[in-house]
Amino acid sequence: MSASNTSITIGQSLPDFSVETTADSALTQQNLQGHYTVIYFYPKDSTPGCTTEGKDFNQRLAEFTQLNTVIYGASMDSMKRHHNFKTKQGFNFELISDPDGTFCALFNVYQLKKNFGIEYMGIVRSTFLFDSEGVLIHEWRKVKVKGHAQEVLETIQIHQNNK
Repeated sequence: MSASNTSITIGQSLPDFSVETTADSALTQQNLQGHYTVIYFYPKDSTPGCTTEGKDFNQRLAEFTQLNTVIYGASMDSMKRHHNFKTKQGFNFELISDPDGTFCALFNVYQLKKNFGIEYMGIVRSTFLFDSEGVLIHEWRKVKVKGHAQEVLETIQIHQNNK
């Protein structure tokens, strides 16, 4: 998979890709077929905001499943950190490990950030919703954690009701 200067936009499918997940298998373009897919990018395992966001998605997992939707969390953390984070928090969805940032580049979520006047590169919290054909139908950038998982759920419900 090669990184490009352009990121996926609404109405597009991802190019061929393969990323490692905590299911000990690769996630590919073909895995996005047949169901809705939510991929949410977060900065770092085991931090307060990222833990809250994961828990919020996990609490609503049964509702997402009823809507034929699969959830993936993604960060640049190692698979070992992901396994520890997932186990400790009891997440019942898979996490994507992208240590080299190639998958992040497809979504343009690895960007220059500023915190207390210090600039650094990092993941900007973002979420992407794909339909059952693997086409991007909605995106949220610079996500605020509070209420976000519920908003994603409601967006899927609205989209499915309008089909």
